[in-house]
Amino acid sequence: MAVLCQDTSPIDIVLVLFQAGEAIWARGFFEERSDQSEVKARIVEKYFSAWATVVMPTAELKNGKIAYIDLYAGPGRYRDGSASTPLLVLERAISNPRMAKMLVALLNDANKDNTSTLQEEIDALQGIENLKFKPEVSCGEIDEDAARFFMQTTLIPSFSFVDPFGYKGLSLKIVNGVIKDWGCDCVFFFNYNRINAGINNPAVTSHMNALFGEARANALRKQLEGKKPDLREALILEALANEIKNLGGTFVLPFTFRNAAGTRTSHKLIFVSKHFKGYDIMKGIMAKESSTHDQGVPSLTYSPADADMPLLFSLQRPLDALEGDLLAKYANQEVTFDQIYQKHSVDTPYVRPNYREILIKLEKETKVKAYSTTGKRKAFTYPEHVRIRFKG
Repeated sequence: MAVLCQDTSPIDIVLVLFQAGEAIWARGFFEERSDQSEVKARIVEKYFSAWATVVMPTAELKNGKIAYIDLYAGPGRYRDGSASTPLLVLERAISNPRMAKMLVALLNDANKDNTSTLQEEIDALQGIENLKFKPEVSCGEIDEDAARFFMQTTLIPSFSFVDPFGYKGLSLKIVNGVIKDWGCDCVFFFNYNRINAGINNPAVTSHMNALFGEARANALRKQLEGKKPDLREALILEALANEIKNLGGTFVLPFTFRNAAGTRTSHKLIFVSKHFKGYDIMKGIMAKESSTHDQGVPSLTYSPADADMPLLFSLQRPLDALEGDLLAKYANQEVTFDQIYQKHSVDTPYVRPNYREILIKLEKETKVKAYSTTGKRKAFTYPEHVRIRFKG
């Protein structure tokens, strides 16, 4: 029997604790796949593949297992026949013999019709018999017992996907529980529209407190009074990120989805990890899925309207800001490229190529000097043995 825990705890214990959240909203979620759903699925599947590649060598030396946990798996396909995230992940594992021997897939939904259809879709996958551990499909609700279980149980390396992430029955304790152990990362769906509407609604105070923490939620309610939409969004996201970090998630990376008109945020995918490597990989994936780039800097946003408004984002010129910030922050200092990138890029939209482009520009303008500690260097490259000296 497949096991999620490092010890011999049976998977059945885990499955009893799973739930789906907001079943009524979800009934229409899988009617047809939108462009946004495609982007979301690609982000999750691409990261799962990259994450598995990183953790499998170490996991093989331990108990030979990695896990994919989906707390809101749905029926497996959209009405148009397109595969949703769980099937994409299983297909990826089937195509990789090494992964096929290690993957433990735990798939849950609160809707019995969804779990029944999902099981049928899994059974119909070509090559499904090649997976060493049969995917486990369950139907249940998440509650406080689930949060306690994840907090008290040592998990095997796991990538967890929590979608949709409203507020009923869910708290960031779940997120903390599924990322606390080695090799464990998480992506969750943050329904911004519902949270924005609910933060000041007395009827859902307990849910908001569970999501942000009571003290932070109370402070946020005061901060939001009279604020314009853009500032409200920034404050809510900052409060969420700070609470996640307070609970143990070192790196938090949001990807924003806007409505069809591109006028406001509808929801976000929030990635959480304890390791910079995971953060760096996911940022690269999200960068490629961004619908706009300005001077090569990704928006980390998907908006269906961006194709019709190409100049809207391009007026920001973020690389100019990066250049000025680096010159000020590292004045009279000597550092490596990785030191700059790992320290400066966190909580910004900048990716590795942006830093490389700016450093090349600064070196050509003699505002920085780069030299190799080994005496050998290809011009305008910045491997680990190259030191970068900023002028004052």
